[in-house]
Amino acid sequence: MPSITYREALNQALREEMRRDERVFLMGEEVGFYQGAYKVSKGLLEEFGPERVLDTPITELGFTGLAVGAAMAGLRPVVEMMTFNFSLLALDQIVNSAAKMLYMSGGQFRVPMVIRGPGGSAHQLSAQHSQALEAWFCHVPGLKVVMPSTPADAKGLLKSAVRDNNTVIFIESEVLYGTRGEVPEAEAVIPLGVAEIKRPGRDVSVIAHSKMVLVALDAAGELAKEGIEVEVIDPRTLRPLDSETILRSVKKTNRAVIVEEGWPFCGVGAQMVDTIQHHAFDYLDAPILRVTGADVPMPYAKNLEHLCLPHQARVIEAVHRVLYKH
Repeated sequence: MPSITYREALNQALREEMRRDERVFLMGEEVGFYQGAYKVSKGLLEEFGPERVLDTPITELGFTGLAVGAAMAGLRPVVEMMTFNFSLLALDQIVNSAAKMLYMSGGQFRVPMVIRGPGGSAHQLSAQHSQALEAWFCHVPGLKVVMPSTPADAKGLLKSAVRDNNTVIFIESEVLYGTRGEVPEAEAVIPLGVAEIKRPGRDVSVIAHSKMVLVALDAAGELAKEGIEVEVIDPRTLRPLDSETILRSVKKTNRAVIVEEGWPFCGVGAQMVDTIQHHAFDYLDAPILRVTGADVPMPYAKNLEHLCLPHQARVIEAVHRVLYKH
């Protein structure tokens, strides 16, 4: 299998799905002539033309609403948010229109659309451009939420998202765009709602998503030097959540650590704790621990930004605590 970047994998997925289905089109700020703020849409305007690759004004509420209407009319729009921080400007269309239309129309109108782009922190983008907002979208019935951590997952999950008949929130990571990995050249569609064990282990289950998977894997590598075998689980899809894979792992290891970039209060990890607590409580040999971002707006200073985010040492400390090493 060829090794390509996360960004190239997303580009492949979009290109293949636009070739496969003429109803699929891409829209967003700078997706056309500029080829995307992060070059995910490179070459698509040249191949598919301005009717299927649409540069929009800086009006998230407007073009997201346009996409909802297009989806209701039978098209399959892919909306690029230059950053998911900007999706806040379109929350009314996402939460009150896209997520609820199927229910409120009594099943008459589906809204098959993907809203995608980078979320979370990158490098010194400060408080307004570093937010991990996935928990907000996971809270809303009618939305699916996907966060791939590898190039292969990015391609396979985006293809599934484009084909899904529901509205899919597809959050990428600016930090991951340049990472490389093997990606199948064949169809290689990955179904939504299926987790993957990124590293098998027997001692502790570490559940992480998006770029926190890389942090968890780094920590697992260090812990292996101590003889501690960590099982790293990547949910890949946060809603619907593959609870079965998570619970099966926890029942095997009897310990769980959850790593997420987002804020701790009402975070994605809190939902996972609830799931494990309800369905695997009798298997636990230690309290479930969470490693999260700090409960503050993201500072601009590089050293403070590092302190706010989960990193290898914090994950190792949490694993030691559930193993009663300290």
